[in-house]
Amino acid sequence: MTQAAPATRRRRRLPWVLAAAALVATATAPTLTAAPALAAVPGPPAGFTTVWSEDFGGSAGTGLDTGTWLYDTGTSYPGGAANWGTGEVETVTSSTANVATDGAGHLAITPVRSASGGWTSGRVETQRTDFAAPAGGVLRVQASIQQPNVSGAEAAGYWPAFWMLGAAARPVGATNWPGIGEIDIMEDINGRSSEFATLHCGVGQGGPCNETTGLGSGERA
Repeated sequence: MTQAAPATRRRRRLPWVLAAAALVATATAPTLTAAPALAAVPGPPAGFTTVWSEDFGGSAGTGLDTGTWLYDTGTSYPGGAANWGTGEVETVTSSTANVATDGAGHLAITPVRSASGGWTSGRVETQRTDFAAPAGGVLRVQASIQQPNVSGAEAAGYWPAFWMLGAAARPVGATNWPGIGEIDIMEDINGRSSEFATLHCGVGQGGPCNETTGLGSGERA
């Protein structure tokens, strides 16, 4: 994550690989081939200062540092809506079968289907919740993400995402959504090789962000 000085929802989630992130929010994800590793998190653009970054440099099969990362587990936030409020079918875990570094500078989030047909996957958040633009400034959030190479019927229900939720969500299981704010940087559905970006805010119906739809980019290649 970088900042500039002033003046300058019934689905399972899909496989993706994250490398050299400058902030990572949540996501759920089949196994895929990792993209070429990035040597390090790139430097900030002119006028910006990096305030947080992650390059996933751990050994293959290693979990995340829980001093930096929070694993969401189960089927809801504590005290929150069932199935994460979006009707998802997976149970998310902290197992390295679902969330692990690959030894080449990537974090692999992998959905696994059991013999009985149930799904597990991964969903992680930064422990820090104080990211914000300085007064009069700009906050920039970016990551390098490889999405799963899957399409057609095999991709039905897949929904990888990279997004941010207001810090006030955590104490109450996001029951104060959408007033806490949500910025969806990237969401993809059903292996369509496209993405959607959406801003949520305000009140539960209507309001400045046209809830529950939100203010969206529409589908983009």
